[in-house]
Amino acid sequence: MAMRRRLLGALAAGLVAPRLAFAQPARVASVVVLFAGESEHDEPAARSFFDEMRRLGWVEGTNITYERLEGRGEREYVEGLARSAAGRIPDLIYATTTSVALAVVRQTASIPVVFTSAADPVATGLVASLARPGGNATGAFQGLQDAEQTRFELIREVYPGLKRFGLLLDRRSPDSSQQETTHQLAARRVGLDLMTMKFTNFEAVAKIFGNLRRAGIVAVGLTSSYTLIARRREVVEAAMRNRLALIGHRSEWAEVGALMTYGAEVADAQRRSARIADRILKGVKPAAIPVERSTKTELVVNQRTAKTLGVTIPGSVLRRADRVIE
Repeated sequence: MAMRRRLLGALAAGLVAPRLAFAQPARVASVVVLFAGESEHDEPAARSFFDEMRRLGWVEGTNITYERLEGRGEREYVEGLARSAAGRIPDLIYATTTSVALAVVRQTASIPVVFTSAADPVATGLVASLARPGGNATGAFQGLQDAEQTRFELIREVYPGLKRFGLLLDRRSPDSSQQETTHQLAARRVGLDLMTMKFTNFEAVAKIFGNLRRAGIVAVGLTSSYTLIARRREVVEAAMRNRLALIGHRSEWAEVGALMTYGAEVADAQRRSARIADRILKGVKPAAIPVERSTKTELVVNQRTAKTLGVTIPGSVLRRADRVIE
């Protein structure tokens, strides 16, 4: 009888053990999110990434954790930020700008990196090719053909007699030379004289705006830059002090006071990045996932800024706008 009880007990344990193992909670995925500026301002701008992740079934605090790290708008801080992210050994790192993504892949060749980039990731050396990234990084970029020319055409509609246009260029952007060439060619096609002003340290931006205003410039284009997008509120404040109309490539600029923005829709690129992150967290290697190109356009006009500057936005521009900030 005792032997029979022991045998029954062993059988019961064998039957119960798998059930207990099966009942164990699934492992929680860990993701480090790297912002160029302060998360307080940058997280709302990246909400489409988080919303799409949730739609795909990744619920923060349940089956995924996000650790937010801030770049504080200081380029000198980027390498330390990337090193800190890699040192946490997460399942995935999400880099919200090209410069941050480049810094991360210099720190780790094993942790998967997903990026949302405003710059061509091939031209900057982030990936080997769009179809075959070749390393531990992949993602989405806002690759819109002739966007620079369209922005120049839009600003000419707002300022019909405009002959000279300012351009703010960050020397330390990974694709600085390419940006300068692309903008110069686009300006020539629409008959604009482009006054390009380059900066290395952010402290020079306010002085540049003053010089542009004294030179008779009334409108300035903003190029892709880690420093500029991270400190966009300060940039807009400096421009408004000099009564300069700003036009940028990302909707975040219009949201903080630029006159208007035109480019590939940031939210679409973020959603694409989230879908890629989802695949990686489910086991697909980054090298096997092609970089996606977001070509959905978005024109955002800030009417509040137009009124402050005493500028009338033509109906032709307002009718084209995807969003008007009143």
